[in-house]
Amino acid sequence: MSEYIAKALRLKVAERAKGCCEYCWSQALYATQSFSIDHIFPVSLGGITEADNLALSCQGCNSHKSNKLEAYDPITQQSTELYNPRKHLWSEHFSWSDDYLLIIGLTPVGRGAVEALHLNRAPLLNLRRVLYAMGEHPPVIS
Repeated sequence: MSEYIAKALRLKVAERAKGCCEYCWSQALYATQSFSIDHIFPVSLGGITEADNLALSCQGCNSHKSNKLEAYDPITQQSTELYNPRKHLWSEHFSWSDDYLLIIGLTPVGRGAVEALHLNRAPLLNLRRVLYAMGEHPPVIS
């Protein structure tokens, strides 16, 4: 089900995210598909359309996330809450590999998100490799 999101709210979400997917940090400027506004707590599960429940998301992350609220941590082998960009600080749950190609999950939440959202899918690795060579990756987000 699609939920209408006013243009002003869409712009606010995109500006807050500085044009990057709030899950994998892909940059909308270099995306081959338009980014979406994701309901972090899905409308299908009772989530509402307000800024604190919205995140900018690339199509890949949005598709893999779907209406998930939990993920599986491959190390603890337990279910954990899914990374929430309004609740969690990215740098506390993730880091980059030394070559900036892979997102490394540091916590159960981070590892679960890497798996559930496929944050290291092949097209992202290819894009990161090219953008890194151009000096455009990783994006600077404070």
